[in-house]
Amino acid sequence: MSNTDSESRVPSGARGDGGAGLRPVGAVAGQWRARIAVDAMGGDGAPDEIVAGALVAAGDGLTPILFGPAGLETAGLELVEAPDAIGMREKPSEAVRAKPDSSLVAACRAVADGRADAVVSAGNTGAMLAAGLIHLRRLPGVLRPAIAVVIPTAKGPTLLLDAGANADARPEHLLQFAGMGSIFARELLERANPKVRLLSIGEEAEKGNQLTLEAHALLAGGEVGFAGNVESRDLLAGAADVVVCDGFTGNIALKLLEGTIATLLDALRSEIEATPRGRLGGLLIRPAAQRLRERLDPDTYGGAYLLGLRGLSVIAHGNSSRQAIANAIRLAARGVERDVVARLAARMPGRRSATTV
Repeated sequence: MSNTDSESRVPSGARGDGGAGLRPVGAVAGQWRARIAVDAMGGDGAPDEIVAGALVAAGDGLTPILFGPAGLETAGLELVEAPDAIGMREKPSEAVRAKPDSSLVAACRAVADGRADAVVSAGNTGAMLAAGLIHLRRLPGVLRPAIAVVIPTAKGPTLLLDAGANADARPEHLLQFAGMGSIFARELLERANPKVRLLSIGEEAEKGNQLTLEAHALLAGGEVGFAGNVESRDLLAGAADVVVCDGFTGNIALKLLEGTIATLLDALRSEIEATPRGRLGGLLIRPAAQRLRERLDPDTYGGAYLLGLRGLSVIAHGNSSRQAIANAIRLAARGVERDVVARLAARMPGRRSATTV
């Protein structure tokens, strides 16, 4: 197959009417079970927490397929042998090419080959990106894939991208992130007219570094529903449906939000448990506090989509608990069910220039 044919092919994991009309690997007559390739050796808690999380997700009617070494205890889940593992400190591109039989690469390859509908890994993020570019490849028209994470806000979910795939980006990349984010918000978050904002140090158009200044000009002239800049303090207030930035800024913002939320929730619990009166009050507010924790806890969302590839890829936190892994697998299954890849492919404008990187 030529490079051109490979670039234009949408993977068999696409589902529904989103331009591809293809049946997923996990589909059977009258019933559909998403087959999710799971990197059992990726993450701080691997393999125990990964296997445990996959077992929880399997209870929801999904089909996790674990990729890991022979003899790995899977409690009955399917195991595809992958003798190598890519560590968190390894150089991504070098590791992906040097370890084609690693659990991470083999799981990505399963999606490319049509043996799985999506891939989930809590391992090396850079390696996931590199393996995705090599084996899944970019959708036609996509300049750079982006990590898109849904964050909870006072007005409902907001999509933040890029959250870490591209530490360095150009203005045209941010314009395309806005386009992909808008498609995602319309098709999956059901926002009829998504409001897109650019993350910056001030709301005024003239504030920001050179990247944000040039990106602002491009976004203002584009057709992506651009509503101006947004400051990080307004992210949880729901100031936008889609927030775009480079991966360096987005990753810092995301981790700051997650760390702040976790610290505040833990501090609230400590204060409640500090006195008898606090413990009594805690009993009364426990249902509300639990709902708040579930809405704000990063483990509830599990991971983030790597948008812009021809196969569905979900990146989970390196320190993911078993519950977070289960939710990441569920997130991948929802992405397959809602046709994320095919919908993006059908609505991305044009094919990228062969000289653009």
